[in-house]
Amino acid sequence: MTERFTDHLRRLGDAIWEAQFRHPFVQGIGAGTLPLEPFAHWVRQDYLYLIEYARLFAIGVARAPDLDSMGRHAELAQATLKTEMELHRSYAAEFGISPEELEREVKAPTCQAYTDFLIRTAALGSYPELMGALLPCMWGFFEIGHRLAEQGMPQEERYAKWVRMYTDPEFAELVDWCRQATDAAAQDLPRGERERVETAFLISSRYEYLFWEMAWRQEQWPV
Repeated sequence: MTERFTDHLRRLGDAIWEAQFRHPFVQGIGAGTLPLEPFAHWVRQDYLYLIEYARLFAIGVARAPDLDSMGRHAELAQATLKTEMELHRSYAAEFGISPEELEREVKAPTCQAYTDFLIRTAALGSYPELMGALLPCMWGFFEIGHRLAEQGMPQEERYAKWVRMYTDPEFAELVDWCRQATDAAAQDLPRGERERVETAFLISSRYEYLFWEMAWRQEQWPV
């Protein structure tokens, strides 16, 4: 049986993804022991990340190869801007973070670099590269959520809610579509183009790890 391209990508990134799962920030969510300050930093930065992630889907509408894919990207952009960001605002409120605070937040260096990479890849790379770059975020959260759930839900309800968010069946459907779209986009690509998709996937995977590290250290601009 021929290996799915996305399974091939996941295998290439295995050490990076395992490092993500073992990161003390992620493990602290699963155990319910993560201090609130680094998690609040993650909430603020992830809100800013979602704004750019919506732009990524919007560019995907323009780059998509067919009407169905265009519609999917448009739906994902809308869902991110309306549904997910509203949920994020309500979730932030549980940590005492107001909508005004979210709007005033400035991207930390890692958030700035990651989102710049995503938008540059979407605008200047190929459509398969765009899919390779966006996949680690959505698929990675899905995997982390399920692996944490298998260990048992954290006693801290706010962290249990986080795990449930990324194990929701509707979220699983979005991940499945993104994997299928990436598989389809990479089909019959010349070797050089496949390698560029692989590179985009691995860079995004590394930035995902760095995003956890950014939140753990509550990263700020040094000057």
